[in-house]
Amino acid sequence: MKGALTLCLLLLCATLAALMLGPVQLSPALLWQGLRTGEGPGALVLGTIRGPRVVTALGAGAVLGLSGALFQALFRNPLAAPDIMGFTAGAGLTIIAAIALGLTLPPPLLAAGGGLAAALLVALLSQRRGQATPPLTMILVGLGIGFIASALSSFLLTLLPHPQAAEAQRWLTGSLAARDWTHVAQVWLIGALLAALALAQMRRLAALELGEDLAAGLGLRVGRARIALAGTAVLLAAAGVAVAGPVPFIALMSGPLGARITGARRLRGQMLSAAGTGALVLVVADLAARAALPGIQLPAGVMTGLLGAPYLLWRLSREMEKGEL
Repeated sequence: MKGALTLCLLLLCATLAALMLGPVQLSPALLWQGLRTGEGPGALVLGTIRGPRVVTALGAGAVLGLSGALFQALFRNPLAAPDIMGFTAGAGLTIIAAIALGLTLPPPLLAAGGGLAAALLVALLSQRRGQATPPLTMILVGLGIGFIASALSSFLLTLLPHPQAAEAQRWLTGSLAARDWTHVAQVWLIGALLAALALAQMRRLAALELGEDLAAGLGLRVGRARIALAGTAVLLAAAGVAVAGPVPFIALMSGPLGARITGARRLRGQMLSAAGTGALVLVVADLAARAALPGIQLPAGVMTGLLGAPYLLWRLSREMEKGEL
């Protein structure tokens, strides 16, 4: 309980700081006046300039964090995450391809299609005839698929006119610039539906954590349960990518960090703490990206990359020490 309150307090402080700090500084009094009366500079910042951006960051970070925690529990491996396994890169590739081809399909639909296609490709390439597929094999194959998707995205960028290519490159890095309430509604509505679907599958996930044989002995249809959980996790990641781009390392870090902050032991608590931590990390990263260099707004993905790359190296060294790699 104490850990959950700590996470909520950190999230509240980060959200307020993200709303108040920027080229136009707001005091808490002005922020409260804008929230209460809908007038003044506080209302302008809340309604147009930073409000949609911060609320979008909260939603995108939450769905990415929840997606990563689902994958890590499903594969029982801390390296399993949609950004490491190439699913977010696949989602990003379909959106860039649609831009290059002049298609106007909804970004969530494109991202979901790309993420699911990458997941299907990883599953097919990881299969071994007559043998169960080790999670590490799927992670490594997914890493390769992610590199291929990123390379194809870079190639497609060369076909775009310069201003469009620069904006697309910024989005591919993971950016929350120019977000409006449409993005907020999109990520929160889709994210809430998928989060409810994920939490409804916690019993299946708990049974799978006991081992496939025991789960099957308890009456669980293991194959269907795995597909449903993995599909939900991929769609959660796609919902985040559609509004914030393929922001790196949020999904990888949020589960372990959330468990460390809250001390959650039950699956449902771990999932909720991962979602809250994902939101916290993305809001703080976006704020740091806006404030790091005066006059220049970096993509939030630059900051998550600076945080996530050392974490990934540390995680790899831990897995090597344990003999898992």
